[in-house]
Amino acid sequence: MIVQFADNIMVGHLGTTPFAGVAFANTLISILLVFFTCFTQGLIPHVGHNYGRGNHKSVADYFVNAAILDTLLCGFIILSLFATPLMHYMGQDAQILPYAKTYYIISVISLIPLVLFFAIRNFAEGIGITKHVMYITVICNVLNIVLNWILIYGKLGAPALGVAGAAYATLISRILMLIIFIVLIFKISPYKEYIGLINKESLSKSKFIDVLKTSIPISLQALVEVSAFNLSGIMVGWFGQNAMAANQIALTITTFSFMAANGIGVAATIRVAHQFGEKRYKDSRTAGFAAMHLSLALMLTAGFIYIIFRNYIPYIFVSDPEVTAIASSLIVIAACFQVFDATQLSSLASLRGLADVKAPLFFSLIAYYLIGLTMSYIFSKVMGIGPIGVWLGLSLGLATAAVTYTIRFRRITSQYINGSR
Repeated sequence: MIVQFADNIMVGHLGTTPFAGVAFANTLISILLVFFTCFTQGLIPHVGHNYGRGNHKSVADYFVNAAILDTLLCGFIILSLFATPLMHYMGQDAQILPYAKTYYIISVISLIPLVLFFAIRNFAEGIGITKHVMYITVICNVLNIVLNWILIYGKLGAPALGVAGAAYATLISRILMLIIFIVLIFKISPYKEYIGLINKESLSKSKFIDVLKTSIPISLQALVEVSAFNLSGIMVGWFGQNAMAANQIALTITTFSFMAANGIGVAATIRVAHQFGEKRYKDSRTAGFAAMHLSLALMLTAGFIYIIFRNYIPYIFVSDPEVTAIASSLIVIAACFQVFDATQLSSLASLRGLADVKAPLFFSLIAYYLIGLTMSYIFSKVMGIGPIGVWLGLSLGLATAAVTYTIRFRRITSQYINGSR
């Protein structure tokens, strides 16, 4: 998200039209990014449960089968390039489409090394190691931002590539992330010990299917959530490129704090999975609710800051007064809906730690499509509230998700604690 934050700031200074083009492209790219990276998360509960039981050979076996599955997934990433012509039929300003297409094509290609990086990352997180992911990400973020400056504006003798420069910087940094992590898993402990457990017997149809059974619902649930947000972004685009640019500013800011809470969610998945594997069901429940409390505190703090500085934050990205006025209004609503966002994120992550992935998919369809998108359309178009109405509808969807996920997690953990499961 730091990379996207930097992209938006630097591209924003190229003008409102390039910025709106990147914003539109990101509404499509983020759908692909979330679907493909969340698909790889199907590995985490299997690794976490077996790690908690001390079954390290199964951990290695699940990892190699998941890695094969994620490699096959890259073929679908290539197919998504053919979606570019569809941009003409989404009701967007024609001036932004050339920028959107350029950014989209390069960014989609960069998803290939990112997905393979996530395949290794989820193995590492499944065995409780998160620091190496952090080190690699920080290093490559710094590189990405420097490359942004060089390639977007043509510094240090490089050509000024504008929007394309931002996308190329991301591609280069993601390739480097993958290379570094591949080297680490073969060179340092405990990764190389797990790699040493891999043999011909590791290739298992049953384990491959196990990962697939969790990966598909997780990725579809994430797709439902992010597509709802991005379809709402397309709705905002109906009100012009200024509204689209303002929407991107508000999304970038709130997603930044969302990713901090997402870190707590990943920790919840790991802790819940490990303790569930050890049959410490009360501790699994405690870990899940602790994550909800931490996420809620974090999001409330961030929301308070956003409301205070709502009139100043948009100027980080653009100087257009109409864009900043719309963005400041959206930031206020976004700051409020983060309360629901924090709760749904942590409760969903805890359910994934239990490998409960099918019911959340059903709840997501109701929350984000039936309620969120429907009310966004009614508020914005039927009632004439405009972009603000879109965000009000999303808030209702998030609230519904938060309530249903939390009730589900409480009910399942209670059943295990009481011995009825």
